[in-house]
Amino acid sequence: MVHVTTTDRRSALRAGVGIAAAGALGSGCAAPGAAAHPAAAPPTTAKPHPPHTPLAAHRFAGQPAQITHGPRTRPQVALTFHGQGAPAIARSLLDEAEKGGARVTVLAVGSWLDEHPEMARRILDGGHDLGNHTLRHLDINAMSEADANAEIRGCAERLRRLTGSVGTWFRPSRSPRASPLVERLARRAGYPHVLSYDVDSLDFTSPGASAITRKVGGEVRNGSVVSLHFGYADTVAALPAVLEELDRRGLRAVTTTELLS
Repeated sequence: MVHVTTTDRRSALRAGVGIAAAGALGSGCAAPGAAAHPAAAPPTTAKPHPPHTPLAAHRFAGQPAQITHGPRTRPQVALTFHGQGAPAIARSLLDEAEKGGARVTVLAVGSWLDEHPEMARRILDGGHDLGNHTLRHLDINAMSEADANAEIRGCAERLRRLTGSVGTWFRPSRSPRASPLVERLARRAGYPHVLSYDVDSLDFTSPGASAITRKVGGEVRNGSVVSLHFGYADTVAALPAVLEELDRRGLRAVTTTELLS
């Protein structure tokens, strides 16, 4: 893997990402009490181009209803991204992942897909997994059954309209795990499993690229599912070093579907 210096990464970010606005645009899933995102815009009426190989959710034998990690016997990990924020940052993250030979999993917010429908194709055409992270990224575990169902199915409908599939995974918003009610609603919407994680990068706190790299490197192991976010410049800056650390340890970054297959 080619070594990229911190100076090189910062220069690239200043040129193409727009660091100043990045922090305000990320999702910050694990921050309870964070401000809610605006209501979703009306669905786009533009005819989508079908992405390459849209995968559907399916049941993985031997896996629990809520998955936190994959098999510990194989040197693979899944880097999963909560999908919203500035599309330029999202593209930079996908570009960095692909340069490093990694494939990732993106759990997209439905209102983000309304604003940036082209990102669904970009994600799938890069060979990545694409899934559901609710419609508006609110505290889904605190909602009534009707409201929680609308959040799950609203995002699923956007994914189906853009890709022909409800996506490969569902992850609840504002919580690493789904309540029993949300788990049932997700299953009814076509998601046999809820995707959680065993490594939280805490990148939504904007701790700096080095802190993200240390946090992931210190906790990741065979089969880990790592929580990361679109929308933060620190994450873009950290990703090359994270991939270098995985490579040094003989760990390969794959989609969650591949991790569990």
